[in-house]
Amino acid sequence: MISILITAFKEYASIGNAIEGFLNEGLMNYEILVAAPDDKTLQAINKYAKKHNCVKSFKDEGKGKPCALNMLFSHAKGDILILTDGDVYIEKGSVHKLLEKFIDTKIGAVSGRPSSINDRKNMLGYWSHLLTDTGAHSTRLERVLKDEFIVCSGYLYAIRNVIDKIPEDALADDAVISCMIWNKGLKIAYAPEAKVYVKYPNTFNDWILQKTRSTGGYTQLKRYFGSNFPVMRSFLRELFFGWYKALRYANSLKEFYWSVLLLFARLYLWLNIFFKLRVLNKSFNETWKRVESTK
Repeated sequence: MISILITAFKEYASIGNAIEGFLNEGLMNYEILVAAPDDKTLQAINKYAKKHNCVKSFKDEGKGKPCALNMLFSHAKGDILILTDGDVYIEKGSVHKLLEKFIDTKIGAVSGRPSSINDRKNMLGYWSHLLTDTGAHSTRLERVLKDEFIVCSGYLYAIRNVIDKIPEDALADDAVISCMIWNKGLKIAYAPEAKVYVKYPNTFNDWILQKTRSTGGYTQLKRYFGSNFPVMRSFLRELFFGWYKALRYANSLKEFYWSVLLLFARLYLWLNIFFKLRVLNKSFNETWKRVESTK
């Protein structure tokens, strides 16, 4: 059985697209479990639950995505769990591309490929394409070829049902789950044909909010796992290996200029993360902020 776990928060306008993507996959034995804390999103979910027995809605306590995931983990009946969000939607056939990888019994998780729907003709839209194509896609391709650790994309990934609970203060739940899978002696695969379409921030303040949460979550891994975790993302890795990929991605002088600005933005981001999470030691609730322009 396949369990599809969708977490949402005030995503009543987009949750339908997220659910329909899986309903249209032609799966035989599956369930779609959707969690949200707000009534408006739950009402939108229940419209599908009334028509499709496989769709089940759950009201979470509004304490964050990790808590919502822990609740869904306790209800999931599937041998394979597919995790995604309520503000994205998948390309047809993506689930089958994820599941194909589990023929290998050594595979514990499979990451899908996020694809930006933002306009590349403006700076933040260009950044979203650059970071998904080079920072995420090309890095995953390079590392899986060497049998190295990769972090699954939280927008779409599948895991064997071997995780009972994750830390409730995790900022990057996808990184935490990926490390937990890897530490069980299982491998992580990448299915670039399993595409998920994502709207990224279109204001700089929202960009900082989102990246502080996702990138900053990596700084928590040492606290959770000690020295027993593989490093895929860090300030030093970006400093030594990321700059040339950003500059090579540009197709015009304007894009080259935007790539240079991104390098300075990433430096500011890492300084912001260090100050907030290390110096001020801010909590999960203080750091996790809803990014409105991605909805």
